[in-house]
Amino acid sequence: MNLQPLLDALGIQEDAARALADDLSTRIDELQARLREAETHLEHLAITRKTVTGLADRLPAAPPDLPEHPDCPRILAVFNDATGPPPSP
Repeated sequence: MNLQPLLDALGIQEDAARALADDLSTRIDELQARLREAETHLEHLAITRKTVTGLADRLPAAPPDLPEHPDCPRILAVFNDATGPPPSP
């Protein structure tokens, strides 16, 4: 009985399985790197939220009085066009 064809077929399957395993391992490494980046980004967002929330407590409850100046409405109109109007109470 000649086992060589069977061994050759097994060798082909082993090579294919090894290539698949190597490819999956590479993809896992890439996904782990992306996961670390996403987790770091989430941590930064959480820190930013905490900082903004902490600073919001220091903001005055009412908007400051605007100076009486003839150009003030024009300046505010340009600013609102660029950023949007302030939220209504």
